[in-house]
Amino acid sequence: MTTDKQRLPVSKTYKLFIGGQFPRTESGRYTRFEVSGDAPPVNVCRASRKDFRNACVAARDAFGTWSATSGYLRGQILYRIGEVLEGRHAQFCAELQREGLSAQAASAEVDAAIDQCLHFAGWTDKYVQVLSAVNPVSSPHFNFSAPQPTGVVAAVAPAKRGLTGFVAAILPAIAGTNTVVAIASEAHPLTAVAFAEVLHASDVPAGVVNVLTGQWDELLPHCASHMDVNALVLADVDAKARAECQIAAADNVKRLVHIDAACLPGLEQDGLDAVGDLQEIKTTWHPVAN
Repeated sequence: MTTDKQRLPVSKTYKLFIGGQFPRTESGRYTRFEVSGDAPPVNVCRASRKDFRNACVAARDAFGTWSATSGYLRGQILYRIGEVLEGRHAQFCAELQREGLSAQAASAEVDAAIDQCLHFAGWTDKYVQVLSAVNPVSSPHFNFSAPQPTGVVAAVAPAKRGLTGFVAAILPAIAGTNTVVAIASEAHPLTAVAFAEVLHASDVPAGVVNVLTGQWDELLPHCASHMDVNALVLADVDAKARAECQIAAADNVKRLVHIDAACLPGLEQDGLDAVGDLQEIKTTWHPVAN
């Protein structure tokens, strides 16, 4: 039997998160990620086009069930995400420090991410009423407008922010009953994979959120051109890449939402706008009986 001094720590394997499971990349490729401090580097999966396609299939399969859930149930699930994240506060502080943050900055980052979870949990059963309207028309009709989810959303997390940026990229989508294929920041992949473990433990149905790690220059064209992606959320993407995505997204009239990275720390204050950006407003006309 070994003693504590002889025991080697178990190194964490950072995998993808697709359809509620944690597979390795189908291509077998990895990126060497240098962590802060004296810890040895880790290997992070470099997702491929096939991984992205598999994630889109999982998101589409989950969309029907997720979009039919009640606002109350979605609120409970998002609140549960915050609860689990609160219970893993120390783990996420450690992950953020491995990515280069100070202990104080890491703690503040986790606190802000928890607050975001609870904020969007509060919107799940309210945004429909706020965004809906009864419209005045000059004919004998009732005219109603109401939001409906866009569908499958590809969300690219900001490069320069870790946990709060990743959370801000996906929570508005799932609060509004969309499903998500999330592309983690290349500079902060560890917290993205750790957050996938939180989602897995928080009653989020399989396929509602799928997390890929890899290189943006390889994955962004797939996000923009994939015909079964209905909306693309870009955060902290330069103007040239954004323009290329707009051109590729036009093939299936894909909605493109750009989040200014400078606004991310206060995104929770604009939760309604963030949810509304990923909703389609559908209008119904109904004749008034004489």
